[in-house]
Amino acid sequence: MRERAVSGTSEGPAPAADLDAPIVTESEIDTPPRTDPRPQPPYRSVFTAAPLAMAVVDREGLVVSANDSLAALLGGSPDSLAGSVAADLVDLGSDARTWHAYREVLRGRQSRLRCTRRLKHPDGHSLWVQVTVAPLPAEDRGVLLSVADISARRELQARLRHLQMHDPVTRLPNRTLFFERLSAALEAEAYEQSGTGRIGLCYLDLDGFKAINDTLGHRVGDRLLAAVAERLTRCAEEAGHSRPSIPLVARLGGDEFALLVEDSTGTEQLAELAESALRAIQDPFDILGQRLSVSASIGVVERHAAGTSPTALMQAADTTLYWAKADGKARWTLFDPERNAHRMTRQALASTLRPAIDRGEFQLEYQPLVGMEDDRLHGVEALVRWNHPQFGVLTPNRFIGLAEEDGSIVPLGRWVLRTACRQARRWQLDHPDGPPIFVSVNVAVRQVWDSDLVADVAETLAETDLAPHLLQLELTESAVMGSAGRPLQALKALSEMGVRIAIDDFGTGYSNLAYLSRLPVSVLKLDGSFVRGFQYDDREAAARANPADEVVVEAMIQLAHRLGLTVTAECVETSAQATRLRSIGCDTGQGWLYSRPVPPDRISELLGTPGVQAGVGNP
Repeated sequence: MRERAVSGTSEGPAPAADLDAPIVTESEIDTPPRTDPRPQPPYRSVFTAAPLAMAVVDREGLVVSANDSLAALLGGSPDSLAGSVAADLVDLGSDARTWHAYREVLRGRQSRLRCTRRLKHPDGHSLWVQVTVAPLPAEDRGVLLSVADISARRELQARLRHLQMHDPVTRLPNRTLFFERLSAALEAEAYEQSGTGRIGLCYLDLDGFKAINDTLGHRVGDRLLAAVAERLTRCAEEAGHSRPSIPLVARLGGDEFALLVEDSTGTEQLAELAESALRAIQDPFDILGQRLSVSASIGVVERHAAGTSPTALMQAADTTLYWAKADGKARWTLFDPERNAHRMTRQALASTLRPAIDRGEFQLEYQPLVGMEDDRLHGVEALVRWNHPQFGVLTPNRFIGLAEEDGSIVPLGRWVLRTACRQARRWQLDHPDGPPIFVSVNVAVRQVWDSDLVADVAETLAETDLAPHLLQLELTESAVMGSAGRPLQALKALSEMGVRIAIDDFGTGYSNLAYLSRLPVSVLKLDGSFVRGFQYDDREAAARANPADEVVVEAMIQLAHRLGLTVTAECVETSAQATRLRSIGCDTGQGWLYSRPVPPDRISELLGTPGVQAGVGNP
């Protein structure tokens, strides 16, 4: 000890000499020590007898003395610990932050340090301890190191965490642990230093599990889930044999499972894993003496870890799983960014459709309906357009289906009806010398069921002062054929009012002319697919034409005329088509030969001419 006081330690220079200490000469070396009259500090007795492991450490970080409890905890004797570097005994130098805090306590610049460390006992077992370092009274010029064995507490915490993070039915990691692992995998430091920098996910849902659970009971259902978990775990282990890591299999809830692939090598790896999972689940299960068969649908997502988030990855997986279900189940589907963009666009349109009606974002264009015999403009079809602030001008096929799904077709259809009738009346007033033209408005069946269409039409005609025979309502063939109850009553009431009823896209649905004779219909509009098969202006196109189309169209026109109906041909694009349609008795033509849909002022220009020439209405 005298030599260490002279030369100092590796922890720092030797402490300064105590000026109040007695001077010891060589002649006094063998002299018995004087008895220190000062009483020992009260903590000394506590230090010796306390069950808590403790040591007194000087300002240089060396153990001055240790009690029996610390010696027993670390495996040794109190005397063997004296002079040891305290930080080495309890691993305080393993990380820079703890080491700095410890040095600050030794220097008196920080009041306390508390940390948890895992130590290796000399006999080989590990133990967890909580280390506390606190300064002693100033006259003792040191710190007190106390070490508490918390191994039992840590073990209990580990067991509780395992229970908290694992599903009790399948023993797989649960949703909480899955998202903890997923979030960690998407941290930048997790993929920037090593690995492929990519991540993959198979999001799996059992097909028909609810029926098994409901009919056979939750006991059988739970056993089936546990069996599925075992097979998925085997698939993951087999997939990880030649890879750096094994995919994580988790149960996210219900009959939903996930296989997380960190450092994936591409879509091929995920496809192989999904195929393996499908095959494993499709094999029958023997559950409590019953043979059960189920299948699974899997959504597969694989992408760069950089730039993605747990929420974005799960949204993509959920969307892809929905596609797999919608495409027929018992399959896996890979995430398609273009398909997802279309879905997102559809959702964006659906969420803004109703407010757009109130904001006046819709407008009408009109396509001429031209008489085949006189080339005169007889009427126009009103076609709605949506001036969307984000996606530009949208045609009806982009939003009418959405409007029918959420019911906004009712207020939108009401707006189209009033706007078209008001415009028809304006044309009539602006051109009093010529015969007035009618306006044709498309009507969805939901407008008949969800609103009083008859009342809406009557109110609109009265408001605009338009004659009923100048309004034509178009319904699709599938909507009209087989109509009964309220729809049929509405059609009859409208017909009796004088409004013309037309069947749109005729020939693509039931085509039941016998039933058609009992409906209050006055016009058939032939679907454009028939007209496209007619003769074309060039030989190459004519060679591709289907002669049967002409036979079918001619037969339909003759039957319609016998029933007292007029016929309009859609999609008339060439003069050859128009000539042939005219020769077989078609009454009206509509198509790009005459005009594309145009704004109202272009229709006004056509009304001022004696006939509609080919293409005159095209912009």
